[in-house]
Amino acid sequence: MIAVMLIAAIISSFSVNRFAPKPMQILIPSNFPKPTYNLQSNPVTEEGFALGRKLFYDGILSRDGTISCGSCHQQASAFIHGGHDLSHGVDDQLGRRNALPIFNALFKKTFFWDGGVPSLDFVPVNPIENPVEMDEKLDHVIKKLNASAAYKILFKKAFDVDEITSKELLHALAQFMGAMISSNSKYDKYVRKEGIELNTDELAGLNLFKQKCSECHATDLFTDGSYRNNGITNDFNSDKGREEITLNPSDRGKFKVPSLRNVEYTSPYMHDGGFETLEEVLEHYNSGIKESITLDPLLKQNKSPGIPLTKNEQQQIIAFLKTLTDTAFLHDQRFSEQH
Repeated sequence: MIAVMLIAAIISSFSVNRFAPKPMQILIPSNFPKPTYNLQSNPVTEEGFALGRKLFYDGILSRDGTISCGSCHQQASAFIHGGHDLSHGVDDQLGRRNALPIFNALFKKTFFWDGGVPSLDFVPVNPIENPVEMDEKLDHVIKKLNASAAYKILFKKAFDVDEITSKELLHALAQFMGAMISSNSKYDKYVRKEGIELNTDELAGLNLFKQKCSECHATDLFTDGSYRNNGITNDFNSDKGREEITLNPSDRGKFKVPSLRNVEYTSPYMHDGGFETLEEVLEHYNSGIKESITLDPLLKQNKSPGIPLTKNEQQQIIAFLKTLTDTAFLHDQRFSEQH
C-alpha cells in the first residue's frame, strides 16, 4: 500500500512539474530606465514567450486568416511594415496611420500614435478588432483557439489552463513583445564603455542631437513618451491625433514622439508615412514646418518655425542616428517566425 502511494505521489509530482512553466530572464540594460510594465503580474516564461511568438505570426487572429501581427511588424525593418506608408489589412484595406515599430515595450506608458491604449496587455485588441486591420472579434479568436488541439496544449503548458480565455491570449503576446528589447547598438556599447568609440561625424552628430533633438527624444529610449504637433500638417480634418482620445482641442494634431532606435530601418517616417528618408525628415524640421495653434513650442523658438540645421549638420545627425541600429536585434532568431 505504501509503495502504491509512493508511486502515485511520484506520478503526481511529475505531472505538475511537467507543465510548470520555466522562468525566462529579462535583462534590463544598465543605460535604460526601469520598466513601467509590471513583470510580476505577468512573469515571462519560456512557454509563454514561445506561445506568444506563435500567436504573433499566426493569421488565426484575423477574420480571414491572412493577417498576423507579423504581417505589419516585420523583423528586418525593426518590426514595422517596411516600405509601406500605411499598412494593409484584411481584404487589402489600408490603415489610417503608419505602423510603429515594436521593441522596448516594457518601458512604455501608452501605445499607438494617439496613446489610446494604456497597457501592453491590451495592445493586441486594437489591431484584432480594427475593421481595416484584422477585422475580427476577440471572443471569436478565443473560440478558434479553444477549437485547436495544438493551441490547447500550448496554453496548458504556458498557463496551466484547460479553457483558453482572453487573459491568457493577451498575456502570451505581452510576454513575447515585452521580451523584444533592443539595446545593443553601437551607441549603447559606446555609452556603456564596452570598447566601442564613435567616429568624428558620429560624435559631432551626438552633440548636435543633444542640443537640438534630445528634449523630445529623451533618455536612452530616445523618446520622452509625449505627444506633440511637429508641424507635419495644419489640416487635421481626417486625423486629429491625440485629441481623438482625450477630446481636448489642445491635443489636436499631436502624435506620440517615436523612439529613434533602429530608425535607419524604420522608413517611411511620421504618423502618415510621409517621408521616405532621414534627409527628408531633418529638412522638414529645418524648413518644412507648417504652423498651427497646437504646434509644439519647441518649434517656435526662432524667427521661422523649426530647428535651423545646415546640410552638414543634418548629415552629422544622420551619422549619429545610424549608431542606434541594433543589428543583433534585427537578426535575433528568438523573435523570428518559426517554421
